[in-house]
Amino acid sequence: GTMSRPVVALLTDFGTSDHYSGVIKGVVLDICPDANVVDIAHDVPPHDVMTASLELAAAYKYFPPGTVFLVVVDPGVGSDRRALAADIGNYRFVAPDNGVVTDVFRERSPQLVVELTERRYARPTVSRTFEGRDRFAPAAAWIAKGVHLSAFGRQLTDYQLLEARDPLVENDRIVGEVLLIDRFGNIVTNIGRKMFNRLAERGSIQVEIGNERIGRVVETYSDIGVDEVCGLFGSTERLEFAANAESAAEHLSVESGFPVIVRRQK
Repeated sequence: GTMSRPVVALLTDFGTSDHYSGVIKGVVLDICPDANVVDIAHDVPPHDVMTASLELAAAYKYFPPGTVFLVVVDPGVGSDRRALAADIGNYRFVAPDNGVVTDVFRERSPQLVVELTERRYARPTVSRTFEGRDRFAPAAAWIAKGVHLSAFGRQLTDYQLLEARDPLVENDRIVGEVLLIDRFGNIVTNIGRKMFNRLAERGSIQVEIGNERIGRVVETYSDIGVDEVCGLFGSTERLEFAANAESAAEHLSVESGFPVIVRRQK
């Protein structure tokens, strides 16, 4: 059913020290005064579409059905990249057509994706440098007010998706990579709990990141000893590496893209 107050959830790389994230909220509320505007995060690394896609997928399913997600991480602002709105059934999304919805779409196929071209649902003049304010925020607000996606423009079937970053799963090893480092310095990989467990069930395993061996896999952060980096499965069910009250990424000098190998010991 519909919520008494529509929720509009924001995910951007605008930070909070400038007016950008605040103005987005102002535009949404000006069009849809009933909206309950919620921040997912504004500190996505600038222009990092892949991290934004992962953060969106980690967050969306915990929101009330009917939520509209406004995602503006947009390295192509002002270019001819398209703007889109998408419906996956119980949630809608407004975003640049740059792959930022990839990880959501991999979990739930969109029922409808449209290009945002209808001018009456944008601000009268659209800044080449701040389409978040002038194109995306108004669209999200009108959707929250109940305007159907088909009113915004033609259906898109050739929207952009990021290349899949799936691990290579072999008979006696998994070759994955670091997807992102969170603000605590936890190293988040693309290796899921299920594939890890399938390999681990067949004997003892060894985990390596870069050139470092990880001593053990634990249940939670408090199980990690001082000066130790351990593996664990975080809240998104991916293999992470963490240290005790310090940054595992700094401890191991690891960054996004580093290889991670889980192998069965012979």
